[in-house]
Amino acid sequence: MKQFLIITFATILLSPIAQAATDTVILDEVGVQNLRIETVIAEYQEFETSVFAIGRIEEIPTNRSVLSSRIAGRVTKLNAFVGDYVEEGQVLATVESRLIGDPPPSIELKASHHGLIIDSHVRLGQPVEPNAELMDISDRNQLWAIAKIPEREAAQVDIGTLAHIKIPALGKQGLDATLVRFGVDADRQAGTIDGIFLIDNSEGKLRPGMRAEFSVVLSKRPNVLMVPRVAIQGDPANRIIFVKDFDLPNAFVRLPVVLGEKNDKFVEVLSGLFPGDDVVTRGSYSLSFAGNSSSISLKEALDAAHGHEHNEDGSELTEDQKRAPKTSTEQTQGSSQEPSPALLIYAGVTTLLLIIFAQLLWKKSRASK
Repeated sequence: MKQFLIITFATILLSPIAQAATDTVILDEVGVQNLRIETVIAEYQEFETSVFAIGRIEEIPTNRSVLSSRIAGRVTKLNAFVGDYVEEGQVLATVESRLIGDPPPSIELKASHHGLIIDSHVRLGQPVEPNAELMDISDRNQLWAIAKIPEREAAQVDIGTLAHIKIPALGKQGLDATLVRFGVDADRQAGTIDGIFLIDNSEGKLRPGMRAEFSVVLSKRPNVLMVPRVAIQGDPANRIIFVKDFDLPNAFVRLPVVLGEKNDKFVEVLSGLFPGDDVVTRGSYSLSFAGNSSSISLKEALDAAHGHEHNEDGSELTEDQKRAPKTSTEQTQGSSQEPSPALLIYAGVTTLLLIIFAQLLWKKSRASK
């Protein structure tokens, strides 16, 4: 039993050494460039609890006007077409009256509002009547972004609530807006309520009908340690992140973490990470599979960083190991080609444990007969 306890204790001592080597991924410069590794410093920030919603960009109903004629006649001049931006008071068309005259009297049709001509129902020479809409003009300097907010979260959203809005058609560019009103009806099938956000479109990049993704902010908490969502890897039961090693260049350590809340960009880290850790964001997924393809061993990286030799598992050489002469094979191939003493001890201890356990089972079996 005494021998069993000694061997077990030795196994426990050696396990962290082997585990440290397993959890460290070391790349060369080419590997880092190919994976395009990017990192951020973990720090305490203000965490926003939010709800995700999808929706569309829509025109503000009061910002649309129409061009019409107050007399019956015929269009003799047409100065603007679909897609043109017009100013208030600009002459868009000329209509010749049906009244007798030489020439017949004409009137100019002017834009009642500045904006974009989005539709035209008139052609040159076309007869027109006073009740006909000739052109539709839309002022799109401001638009509505309408979010389909789930009913269960709608109670936490008030007028003035902030939302981070992403428009896929604009790429990574995002914008912030505040809630100005709610829709008058709920969507019975989807179980959502329209939340209407006023957004600026002075650059004219947005179009009604574009898809929008909303992160509606419900609350904020200060001093939360969090990392970008892209940094999180692993399955739901075993979440991990990679951080840069403080000592070794191009070395990344796999850390198990416990997560808390998440929003559209960040995840709260409850344990396993410390402020100041350099967390891998871009390239973290690839690092999960890079351990076996690393072109640099832990021993080589430590030797280069510290200027002296280490064992294969990264542990320091003992005094006996330093004094022991190298064999001709070791001198030719280098110590990196031979198993380290620590790993040999670990393998021997494991084998002895199995033998002792088998003997105990055999003795117990004989005693029971």
